[in-house]
Formats: sequence, structure tokens, C-alpha cells
Amino acid sequence: MISIDELAVFCKKKGFVYPSSDIYGGIAGFWDFGPLGVELLNNIRAGWWKYFVQSREDIVGMDGSIISNPKIWKASGHLESFQDIVLTCSKCKTKLRADHFIDEKLDINVEGMSILDLNKIIKKNNLKCPKCSSNLKELKGFNLLFKTHVGAEEDSASAAYLRGETAQGMFTDFRLIAETSRQKLPFGIAQIGKCFRNEISPRDFLFRSREFTIAELEFFVHPKQKKCPYLIKKCRDIKLFFLDAEAQENGKKAYKEKTIGGLLKEKRLDEWHAYWLAEQILWFRTLGLDMKKLKIREHTKNELSHYSSATFDIDFEYPFGSKEVAGIANRGIYDLTQHMKESGKSMELYDEETKSKIIPRAIEPTFGMERVFLAVLVDAYNDDKKRGNIVLKLNPKLAPIAVGVFPLVNKLDGKSREIFDILKTDFSCTFDRGGSIGRRYARADEQGIPFCVTIDFDTLEDNAVTIRDRDTTKQIRVKIDELEKTITKLIHGIK
Repeated sequence: MISIDELAVFCKKKGFVYPSSDIYGGIAGFWDFGPLGVELLNNIRAGWWKYFVQSREDIVGMDGSIISNPKIWKASGHLESFQDIVLTCSKCKTKLRADHFIDEKLDINVEGMSILDLNKIIKKNNLKCPKCSSNLKELKGFNLLFKTHVGAEEDSASAAYLRGETAQGMFTDFRLIAETSRQKLPFGIAQIGKCFRNEISPRDFLFRSREFTIAELEFFVHPKQKKCPYLIKKCRDIKLFFLDAEAQENGKKAYKEKTIGGLLKEKRLDEWHAYWLAEQILWFRTLGLDMKKLKIREHTKNELSHYSSATFDIDFEYPFGSKEVAGIANRGIYDLTQHMKESGKSMELYDEETKSKIIPRAIEPTFGMERVFLAVLVDAYNDDKKRGNIVLKLNPKLAPIAVGVFPLVNKLDGKSREIFDILKTDFSCTFDRGGSIGRRYARADEQGIPFCVTIDFDTLEDNAVTIRDRDTTKQIRVKIDELEKTITKLIHGIK
């Protein structure tokens, strides 16, 4: 498997991702998406939106502001609870995120431990600063919200925060959306947007950044509705590699093969929670990912977020280990209740059946879009020794460029341009006339282009072109008037 540093070099070289402010030496935790990267990320986002919003009648979308009233973050608990624990070197002042540092040094999962417990671990194991081997200072809490100011004055009255998650906008707009969209329970609100967390130690390329994109939905259910009519056999029978809370509490990391139905029988989650976990896994399948690299980890009791009664991480096998690419939490009625208390505005809905007002509970599936992007690239990257170049075996529906149009020689530019103009209306295309046809194929392989259309001298006689498949290198001859239909079928795996 390619290392994460090698992947970062590849992404910069090929135009997928660059360090932000690169000419000034960059800025840790921030990245720019290049010509190929922005197309791939947009395709992933569009696929998510199509699957979770546009293909359903019970989910509507929104796009909330990045800065909101600071009372939101007080009500949600982020001002008090949204923090990491920071270690500072007594000599060189290097700052380290405590849980990551201890996990790397001792292989101990310290999620949710108190500052007192973490200090005891550091002293017992005599942990030192990795840069200068000096002693580490006592741990301190570090709030992850980026603070800013709104207006001309920079005082406490003007203080505001960049959002640390997209969820709160969906909770605060809940009543407005329910009324204007005329949705009835159960229904969901979805959003894809930028979030900001002032990470102590950004690392592993795109995986842990200070600016990132979250795609998530809040699915609201009647608090007394336990049965989920959508949880069909197809969902219950989904197999997964599962790490339970008890194993982790006993210091074990052995994953067991389970089914979602099995997790239900063990009462690790309720039916609505199970259904949305199944939907998350089914969406990952649409990306073409190797499903053996996906694992489900149950949060232990001491690491549960302040709002969650049950949370699961969906981990992907990255070059630096099995890490979270998505998650799902049962947030219950916590958020709507908190905002109701803080704002003084009702978050209740009228229930026709019981003739009473109720506060719905929320199930929250969440995806880190850059982490999904990274997983897609890691899974697609293939160093083909036989061809002598990298082959990026991206799902054709996700590929930044779907079709490459190549004239065999420059004399065929005119005819090739005609075909390019036809195809670019329906597909993302590139026109490449530079170098030998073999070199152009290799370049297309590295960019993840699934299909290349070559125009040769026979095209002028038989009005047909050659389509080359990226993964197999097989070629077929297709009439120009059937080209669009054929490529569509190839992209969707029909032909």
C-alpha cells in the first residue's frame, strides 16, 4: 500500500491536492483542491446528495451559514465540552494532542479519559517530548472552536465562532424546515458544508485538517417510534467487521464478523439507528470501495459525546491504520431540547395520533468528505509494474475526467474536435494531442480517466472510433453515432 506521504506527493504532482499557500511555505491543516481534485470531490459530494436527498421523499436539504449566533454553541455544549487535551513541552514549547501522543507511544485507547487519568499515565510511563526529550507540562483543555469577531469592535460582545460541525444549523432551523417543506415525521434534513476545528496537531495529509467538509443528515423520529419500516432483510443481512465496546475496555482490538441484524439482537442499537448504519454502508458500496477495508467500531461509554447515547465509527483501512471515515450517533432529543431552553422558542411538533406536542429524537449519520476522498484515492491507487505507470482505478462515475479524446496524429485534429464537442456536452472530457498515443494512455491512467476515445485514419472511412478501457486496456470499435450511448452504458457498468 502507498504511504500517506507518497500519496500527498502524487496528489500534488497530478493536480488533485496542493498545500494551501504553498508559495509561502503552506499553513498546517489547510489544503487546496486542484483541477482533478475538485472534480473528484464534487462527484463524491454529488453522489452523496443524490443518494441521501434527491432519491428520497423524506429528506430535504439546507445550506447553513458558517458563522452563527454564539448562543448556539453555548446551548449545544460546544463551548464547554468541545475540546482536546494539549501537552506542552517544558523546554521547546512543542504542543501535542494528548490522546494521539499516548496512543502512538503506548498503544492505549484513551478516548474520554479525564485530565487526571491522562496525567497519571504520562507520569507512570515517564513520557518525554519527542523533539527534545524534555519533560511535559501538566495537561490542559483546549477548545477546538475557531474564535472570531463580528462587526467593527473586537470585544466580548462581538465574539463569534466558525462552526465546528454542520449539525447545529439543522437543529436551529428544524421548525422552519418542517413547516415550509410540509414534512411529517419521520423525516430528515441534510447538509454538506465546511467546518473548522483548531486541531492541535493536524496530520496524515487530508485526514486531520483544520478546515474540512462534512456531509451529514439529522433524521427525526417520533420519540416513541421504535420500529423502522425501512429495515428490510437486505439491511439486516449486511455483514461487517465489528469491534465492540467491551473488547476495547479489556484492551483488545479483535474485530468479529457480524451482521446488522446481529447487532440488533445484541441490543447495541435500535432499529432506526441500524437502518441508517445500513444505508451508510450501502452508499460506500456505490463508490466501488473494497468493503473489506471498512470496519465498524462501537464507542466505549467513557468516550461517548455529551449528546450521544450510542455512537459507531465507520473506519477505513488507510496507510496509517484503520481510522474513522464516517460515523453515526443517536443524539436523542438532546439538541432540540437544549436550543428550546436557550432560545425560549418551541422545537415541538404537534402529533396528530396522540393529540399532543412532542420533541422528535435524531439519528445522525455523518461523513467526512475529505476522508472519503482520501479513501477513494487510496483504494484506487495501483502501481502497475507491467505498464510501468500508476493506474488510478477510480469508479467511472467518480472519475474527474470521464473521457479522453485523442487524435492519433495531428492531421486528425479537425475530426477529433468534432467528436470532442459532441461528448463534452454530456461528459467531463479532455482533449490531448501531446506525445505518442502510448504516453497519452499512460497519462490518462494516472489521472483516473476510465475511457479513452482514439480517432485514426480509419475513422474518416468507417465513421467509427476506438474506445480503450483503463483497467483492462481492452479496446472496442464503436460507430460515432452510437458513441454517447455506449460511453453512458460503460460508465454505469451496463455494457
